Amino acid sequence: MADLLDQFLAYTGVERGLAPATVKAYRSDLTMYAGWLADRGIRSLDQVGKDDVEAFLAWLSSESSASRSRRLAAVHEWHRFALQQGAIQEDVSRGVRAPKGVSSLPDVLTVDQVAGLLDAAAMGGSKDPVVLRDKALLEFMYATGCRVSEAVGTDLDDLDLDEHVVRLTGKGDKQRLVPVGSYACRALESYLNLGRPDLQGRASKGREPSAVFLNKRGKRLTRQSVWQIVRDAGERAGIQRPLHPHTLRHSFATHLIEGGADVRSVQELLGHSSVTTTQIYTHVSPQGLIEAYQTAHPRAL
Repeated sequence: MADLLDQFLAYTGVERGLAPATVKAYRSDLTMYAGWLADRGIRSLDQVGKDDVEAFLAWLSSESSASRSRRLAAVHEWHRFALQQGAIQEDVSRGVRAPKGVSSLPDVLTVDQVAGLLDAAAMGGSKDPVVLRDKALLEFMYATGCRVSEAVGTDLDDLDLDEHVVRLTGKGDKQRLVPVGSYACRALESYLNLGRPDLQGRASKGREPSAVFLNKRGKRLTRQSVWQIVRDAGERAGIQRPLHPHTLRHSFATHLIEGGADVRSVQELLGHSSVTTTQIYTHVSPQGLIEAYQTAHPRAL
C-alpha cells in the first residue's frame, strides 16, 4: 500500500496540480487509513471490502462530521485512483457515505458591526504607520473577501488602485481579479504613501520590496499577526466574541448575497471551485424571512 499511496500523492501534486496543503492533508488522512487497515491485517487495497471502509468510518465516530467527511473523501479518491491504475478490481468505497452532521452557519458580523470594527482599527484617524496598516488591511479584507493567506501574499504589483482591482492568488495558485471598493482604496493609498515607507525602513537587513502589508520590523506580515490584528480591533469595537480573519470573508459574502448579488458571482469573487461551498451564504435571518414572506405572499397582509 505504501507504493500505491506514494503514486497517488505524486499524481495529486503533479498531474492534478493540487495545493501542497491539500496533498499534505491527503497524506495525513490516508496514512491513518492505511495504518488502521494494517492493524486489521490488511496489507493491500485489493483485500479491502465495503465493510472495512464502513468500519473505518465508525472508528472515526469521535471526530467531527467535517473531519470524517474529509477523511472519507480522501479514501474515495485513493480507491478511485487504484481502480484506474488496475491495482484493484472494484471500488468498494463508492457506496460508503459519511453521516450528515448538523450544518452550522458561518460567523458573520452585521454591516454596523463591520463599520465599528473598521473605525476601531483607524484609532481615531491616527497617522501611526501600524494603525494605517491595520486600517488598510481590514478594509482590504472586507472589500475583497480574501483569505488571510491571500491578504499577506498580496504584492504591490497585484494592486491597481486606479482601476480599483487586485489580483489575488488563492488555493492551488489559482489567480482571480477582484474589485476593491473606494473605502479600501483610500485606506490603502494612505498606508502606501504614509505608513509603508516607514515600516519598510525599519528592516534591519534585506528590505521587503514587494509585499503590500509589512510588520513592525519591515518584513511581510504573517497570518498569525493578522489574527491578532482582527481580534484587537474587535475588542476595541466592543464586539463580544472572538473574531478571526475569516469573519470578514464570511461577512463579505453574506452582505453581497443580502444586497442582491447572485451566488455564481459571489463564488467567483471568493475563489470557490464549487458553487456548493458558496451556497452556505444564502442563509437569511428570521427577520429577513418574515419581510420576504410579507412582501411576496399574496395573502400575507
